[in-house]
Amino acid sequence: MPLPLWNEKRYAPYKVEALVAVLSEQGIAPEASLAGSGLSPESLTNPETLTSVHQYITVCHNALRLTKDPETPFRVGSRIPLSAYGMYGFALVCSPTIREYFHVAVKYHQLATPLLSMSWREAKGCATWILAMNAAMTYPEELTRFLMEQHLTQLATHLRDVVERGRCQPMHAQLSYPAPAHTHLYKRYLGCPVRFGQSTTELSYPKTILAEKPHMAHGLTAKIMRETCDRILGEVKTSNGVAGEVYQIIASTPGHSPTMEEVAARLATTVRTLHRKLHAEGASFTQILDDVRFNLAKEYLRSTKLSTEDISELVGFSEAANFRHAFRRWTGSTPARYRS
Repeated sequence: MPLPLWNEKRYAPYKVEALVAVLSEQGIAPEASLAGSGLSPESLTNPETLTSVHQYITVCHNALRLTKDPETPFRVGSRIPLSAYGMYGFALVCSPTIREYFHVAVKYHQLATPLLSMSWREAKGCATWILAMNAAMTYPEELTRFLMEQHLTQLATHLRDVVERGRCQPMHAQLSYPAPAHTHLYKRYLGCPVRFGQSTTELSYPKTILAEKPHMAHGLTAKIMRETCDRILGEVKTSNGVAGEVYQIIASTPGHSPTMEEVAARLATTVRTLHRKLHAEGASFTQILDDVRFNLAKEYLRSTKLSTEDISELVGFSEAANFRHAFRRWTGSTPARYRS
């Protein structure tokens, strides 16, 4: 059964639209592609239409049933432009460097879809995307592979689009599932050697790309876009399910960071049940607490003249030094520099 969060209509229908278009090119009627999703072909061209993750998954299920063309998810992933992501996409293309692009992509990727968890690491001469299905999701291998193929193609396509072609080619990829019959498509769309049956799904680039600049790099615009993404992400988190209730409880207690036991009591439940419900929504108590502190700290720095020590206490840190360390982790900057 889909989780409530995935029934929330929050996403522009660009992925559904791209998938329906690819299927139409194969002779499949849009009505058949959209069957059971509650969407119509006309709704996809309406700028006010918002879709849920569950609706997109329904269309993916239809695609797997209606077509045997293994290239479908690759073609979908290659034709979704970064501009389709709205503010998140603009924050990416305006990033001052590709290093910042990686940071922004990971921090705000839930604004595009919560289907996947995404992180990145810098080690051994590589800058590597690390992908996994959302921990709260359990889907058949065929659908999981379909979603991974689409997303990997998007990642590779977007980086080629923002930096001069030829300077952002992946070095290698590895996938956590067995090799399908169409392995040649991975090389064609990703442009690198691929290994299957590995412990994780990763796409690695040479570390040197981190210093490259996107074509539209602009520091001030990037800062404005990131702040906008912060607000949007905060709105999503404060209005959804149990995670939203926890966020609101923590945010309403300035100067005190309630424990998970205290929050569970406020919600008339047990710690174990609260943990299970948060896990089902792809969230954790520690992550929510961190997000509340981060958003409150930014708001205090922007709108008040409170000292760093006072703000540290208001967002629940026992020592200002710990707050400064956390703020640098959140933003890469100091509170004083952020305020100025």
